[in-house]
Amino acid sequence: MQTLLNTLYVTTPLAYLHLDNDTVRIEVERETRLRVPLHHLGGIVVFGNVLVSPALMHRLADNGQSLVLLDGHGRFKARLEGPVSGNILLRQAQHGKAGDAGFALDMARACVAGKLRNSRQVLLRGAREAKSEDERAVISRGADDLAASLRALPEAGDLDTVRGIEGEAARQYFACLTWLVKADARGDFAMDGRSRRPPRDRMNALLSFLYAMLMNDCRSALETVGLDPQLGFLHAVRPGRAALALDLMEEFRHQADRLALTLVNRGQVQADDFVLHEGGGVTLGEKGRKAVVVAWQERKQETLSHALLEQPVALGLVPQLQARFLARTLRGDMESYVPFLLR
Repeated sequence: MQTLLNTLYVTTPLAYLHLDNDTVRIEVERETRLRVPLHHLGGIVVFGNVLVSPALMHRLADNGQSLVLLDGHGRFKARLEGPVSGNILLRQAQHGKAGDAGFALDMARACVAGKLRNSRQVLLRGAREAKSEDERAVISRGADDLAASLRALPEAGDLDTVRGIEGEAARQYFACLTWLVKADARGDFAMDGRSRRPPRDRMNALLSFLYAMLMNDCRSALETVGLDPQLGFLHAVRPGRAALALDLMEEFRHQADRLALTLVNRGQVQADDFVLHEGGGVTLGEKGRKAVVVAWQERKQETLSHALLEQPVALGLVPQLQARFLARTLRGDMESYVPFLLR
């Protein structure tokens, strides 16, 4: 249980969160484990069977602080928040731009370009660190394939073509990801492409868990600036789907991928941290979830240089910045949206 960048994550089963004056008090088996002043929090995320008092729910709603419920594996279940905030004129601009086919296509291209460029950087780094020429050759070919997809993007004349380029590039990328795992860990963490609902191997289970936390960060960033997370450009609009949050998430997936590789290669997450289910599904166990949450929060504290701001910022704040750039683009204050790119 830790706070980071105004988010409190709670993973301990049967933990009880309740309001104690202006403080969130967390108890496990009637023993107080943590106290956090409410004014330090922007939101709370709980995993699995965690109890939250009605009084705390009401206070969070009154304060405009979100409460997000994820199941024990990190899959989104529900979100509690107060009245919708934000500038109605911004949301009107967003809905208007969603109906502009040219703008939607440009936004979709930008989302995919950010994803492919950053994913390619992951592979290039892996190629530099490869232990054998054969491994280096395989990973380098994958990076070349992503470069070819990037070159094809500007010529994509409709959303289906953009989505097709993204899907094929993702297939090529995940085919290479196994080779970025240390040789002595591949027996337990090899992956045969991307699988979900349920993940079919340990690496996919780890990625799905990290993507769930990333998705929540992106959705919160959009809501903070007053955008509607349901109305996207690259991802098709469907009931209950946070399409714009998925759009924003694309340029940040590499963060989850790099952290997953770090955790596995350093032995911070091991094979016995996962649960293998009948039918072939794999999920993170309790010990593994805690290790990943702590590592995710520590990673978000790291600083990097943002190309547009030309100054160091915490990694965990970059989705907030990109959401603001997106809002400026929708209002017409920026000519086009520039995704976050690794340097």
